[in-house]
Amino acid sequence: MKKNPNNNKILQSARQTIQIETEALNLLSASIDKQFALVVKQILQSKGRLILTGIGKSANVATKIVATLNSTGTPAVFMHASDAIHGDLGIIQPDDIVMMLSKSGNTPEIKVLIPLIKNFGNPIIGLTAHKDSYLAQNADYLLLTPMHKEACPNNLAPTTSTTLQMVMGDALAVALLENRGFNDRDFAKYHPGGTLGKKLYLKVTDVIKQNEKPVSKPEDLMKDVIIEITKKRLGATAVIENDKLLGIITDGDVRRMLQNNMDITRIQAKDIMTQNPKTIADKALAVDAFKKMKENNISQLIVTDQNNTYTGMIHLHDLLKEGII
Repeated sequence: MKKNPNNNKILQSARQTIQIETEALNLLSASIDKQFALVVKQILQSKGRLILTGIGKSANVATKIVATLNSTGTPAVFMHASDAIHGDLGIIQPDDIVMMLSKSGNTPEIKVLIPLIKNFGNPIIGLTAHKDSYLAQNADYLLLTPMHKEACPNNLAPTTSTTLQMVMGDALAVALLENRGFNDRDFAKYHPGGTLGKKLYLKVTDVIKQNEKPVSKPEDLMKDVIIEITKKRLGATAVIENDKLLGIITDGDVRRMLQNNMDITRIQAKDIMTQNPKTIADKALAVDAFKKMKENNISQLIVTDQNNTYTGMIHLHDLLKEGII
């Protein structure tokens, strides 16, 4: 390794790599034709799965495409091309479609696999950079990823070619999900864990289940209000009369009252409460509660049900705990 590499050369190398791959992506976009539409229709009409296979870096790309397809409503399975000819062909079922990834389209494993799969009667989708390759000539459907060169200065390491394969896989997945009418609710079904899933399905009512419900009456003295806020640990209390929400008192309201040197022994809840407090429906998404807090620069929201009845309170800390923010 050269000592003290020149910063300008490093940056120039990075920009050149990005430029080469950007040009290749523009070429790919321009080359998309009816074959792509036929592939999408074939997969949509299939009663089976999409089996992706490849060797080397193409195999790595195939596993990523499989993950994207599965998460967006298209059942997919990865089958390593090398393992396939040593017993894994049993993965393929009668209604499945097989998609083969190979930059050259002439790798030995691909050449062995194609006639075997054709004997099974499964349709083959070829994803290759060379239209004259064995894969391109023998596939039932062809997705071309044309390119001039790899970003590697030796034109050897798979760089541009794998980028094109990855992008073609993304284009395929998005076209399929759009034509399936796959929406954010469907997406949540496949992503129930982690922050992403929670943003898509976790509701306010799910978050406040563990919270106590702070309540004060309009005539309550400040000592009782402070005790309620402290006891329920949500930094606020709702002021309720005859099941009707009148207002909210936050710990900030209490501090401001003390700063004004007001007589705490005589002040009642109704004297310092904020009327018409911000509320959110219990069936709303938790992430929407965060958005509302952010918009109004507040830390709590009163939670109400469909009858506009006070059911609890959600705090910013609840959303932090759930990983929503």
